[in-house]
Amino acid sequence: MSGCVFRLHSTLELPLEDLEDYFDDDPGLPPEIDDVEITRRNNTLILKAVSDDESISKYTPTAQLKASVTETRVYEEEPPRAGGPQWMDDEEEEIPSELVEFACFKGDRETVLQNTALQYPMFLVLRDIALLSEKGTLTAITNTDDELHATRIVEGEERPASVEVVESPQGNGEGNGGVNWRDNEFISD
Repeated sequence: MSGCVFRLHSTLELPLEDLEDYFDDDPGLPPEIDDVEITRRNNTLILKAVSDDESISKYTPTAQLKASVTETRVYEEEPPRAGGPQWMDDEEEEIPSELVEFACFKGDRETVLQNTALQYPMFLVLRDIALLSEKGTLTAITNTDDELHATRIVEGEERPASVEVVESPQGNGEGNGGVNWRDNEFISD
């Protein structure tokens, strides 16, 4: 399967533990990808495609997904808002919560999906991750078998999407919007 990713924008967030469990359960990866190596450097998570193709040199950088790791306090119930009822001040009851690390795949193609070798199969991995995510969106325009495909996943659900070609708001490309340097009164001979 060959394909190309033209545009991609992601705001996906999911618990790091859920992401690790997903890869521990041996998910069905695209046939071009033998495995996905997960590396963490401080607050950056890198998921790198390992090729099953021997013809790809070990020095060729394969596609990788890049995410930032953040800690977020997750409450079992909604915390009280400031300016709420004052009767709760008598007995300050602590709401049970825990710190959860989230993998955040946020940005455009070059930020989230890097390198070109195995780029489309790694996009398919990102699409599967998007279906697990309960927060954020993934939008993309891809090309497979000479056909454009639009992808839109919002909070773990696939939504209808289409590719639309529109006229540029900058004009029709005749070049009338630029500066005419030859007849510019501010430039002296």
